[in-house]
Amino acid sequence: QVQLVESGGGLVQAGGSLRLSCAASGRTFSMYAMGWFRQAPGKDREFVSRIMWSGGNPYYADSVKGRFTISRNNAKNTVYLQMNSLKPEDTAVYYCAAVGFRGASRGDYSQPGNYDYWGQGTQVTVSS
Repeated sequence: QVQLVESGGGLVQAGGSLRLSCAASGRTFSMYAMGWFRQAPGKDREFVSRIMWSGGNPYYADSVKGRFTISRNNAKNTVYLQMNSLKPEDTAVYYCAAVGFRGASRGDYSQPGNYDYWGQGTQVTVSS
């Protein structure tokens, strides 16, 4: 099992920045990829970004490309999401998720159903 705990959410004005952190514990050696998703009220959970645990290779949704940056610190078992130039439409609960090693063949890590572990979420609110 892998446990994920997000932090860093909050209220920020449009154009501002936040950095989210996701700390992993437990069987972290079994992680294959980690991702960030978000869910606004009344909407489906939406892919934001993902990174491969060993090889990097970050990937972003078009809506955040050029504004958000995902990174990882393997020594600290932590993944970050640096969010710049925030917009009111970025307002959502942000979730961290992880793919276990058995999920290495799933391929499409933009789909929430391909993730094995989830954090509790952290609220990001961007005011206009």
